[in-house]
Amino acid sequence: MFADRTAPGADVHSLWRSAQSARCEAKTCQTERISTAEAAAQSHTGQDAAVQMEQSKDAVQDFQQEVQVDYAGLLSFLQRVEDAVIKELNKNWKSHAFDGFEVNWTDQDEKVLCLHTLSYPEAQDQNLQVTSVSWNATGSVVACSYGRLDNGDWSTEKSYVCAWNLDRRGLTPQHPDLVVDVPSSVMCLAFHPSQPSLIAGGLFSGELVVWDTSRTEDPVIWRTGMTDDTHTDPVYQVNWLPDTKHRNHSRLLSVSTDGKILVWREERDGRLALAEGFAIVAQQIPRSTRLKKMAWGEAAVGVTSLSFSHFNPGMFVVGVEGGYSLMCSTAAQTPALLRGSSVPLRAPAELAFSPHAGPVYSVSCSPFHRQNLFLSCATDGQVHLHSMLQTQPLFALQLSKKYLFCVRWSPVRPLVFAAASGEGNRNECLCLAGEVHLFDLARGRQKPTVSLKQSLSDCPVYCLEFNTKHTRLLAAGDAAGTVKVWKLSSEFTEQGPKEINHLEQLASEIMD
Repeated sequence: MFADRTAPGADVHSLWRSAQSARCEAKTCQTERISTAEAAAQSHTGQDAAVQMEQSKDAVQDFQQEVQVDYAGLLSFLQRVEDAVIKELNKNWKSHAFDGFEVNWTDQDEKVLCLHTLSYPEAQDQNLQVTSVSWNATGSVVACSYGRLDNGDWSTEKSYVCAWNLDRRGLTPQHPDLVVDVPSSVMCLAFHPSQPSLIAGGLFSGELVVWDTSRTEDPVIWRTGMTDDTHTDPVYQVNWLPDTKHRNHSRLLSVSTDGKILVWREERDGRLALAEGFAIVAQQIPRSTRLKKMAWGEAAVGVTSLSFSHFNPGMFVVGVEGGYSLMCSTAAQTPALLRGSSVPLRAPAELAFSPHAGPVYSVSCSPFHRQNLFLSCATDGQVHLHSMLQTQPLFALQLSKKYLFCVRWSPVRPLVFAAASGEGNRNECLCLAGEVHLFDLARGRQKPTVSLKQSLSDCPVYCLEFNTKHTRLLAAGDAAGTVKVWKLSSEFTEQGPKEINHLEQLASEIMD
């Protein structure tokens, strides 16, 4: 009666699901399918916008026939002109018409412009003068030293070293980016040739100091101090020299009117120690030179300036107070017979050149001429162009009655140099109306090509330096305490064809 039994099942097919599948609609879709079209296409057929009509097959065949090359004819033509083309190529290859020419993509400037007039009011309030200017290794920072170049004992007067970053967007001409207080007048400056933050200075007291401008609290990192080796007169020039024994180190060379040329090395305790030295003494100057204004009883001859040869590192020229320029050698072994130094001093003078009628304030060796041409300027208002192969000047340039305090060769134009001047009576110390003179020997050597008025006041220009990185910039400092940065025109910075040959020809013609 109660037995297990299974009844057959019943299947009910869904008509809704089959109807939805017939209309291709998804179960979750509540609306019919939406038709879409490409918005950027306005027609069913595409067409190139650059073609205004369809190209037929016949036109394509005609075009292909037009670009067919007659290789046989081309070969015949090339064979006919081969000799003429090779002749012209050889002629161009041997030509020197574009020697020294460099393409300049910058705008051509026809005038020399003053970009900046820099000053430090506190130094000007003390009537301090700009004694030296220098550009750092990047060419973006210019520094100046403040001191006194006129008569008087300024060794105990406070002075300054100031620097401006010309690339800084917020440059303020009367607010230097760096101000270093110095207890004595700073007579000269020189930035390190490869380390932009290091700058060396020579003081009126005879000391040498090296500052690191990246240190804000105590920038002094090396100094000579007052020892028996220290100069006894003001230091008028300081130069950085490579250290042959230690590649990562440099040595400092100082020049003073005590007649000594000293080379200093760095010590770990922040001291500069004397490594070697030279002395210009009257007894070692060649006796063929007529020393009218130099007493033979005086042992030392005051050195005011120095410049190394760009082609012979062991050769240099010095200017002295007696009006002479002397060719010297670092290989000299003759003792100078001066006492009071921990290192024996040598007498480097080998040749004396025809003198100026006043003290030589500046000398500058040419960076282009292999016969070692150099310029000298003095208070007689003359610039002498000399070759180290002869004692007489190649030519002398007279600038009226103007004192000349500084002369520099251009780093990019072999025939261009600049001189700093001040007007005055040769028998008086007062100098007025300072100017910066630009000379281009390609245009003549009788007068300056351009004379730039440094300031409205009557003050001499004491120093100037070309920027070797940004070659259109020239800095000049004056007795009013201002530094002007001049932007040179393209005619003073673009080297013309055969310009070096012109300089060599100029020298050889005069020498003959």
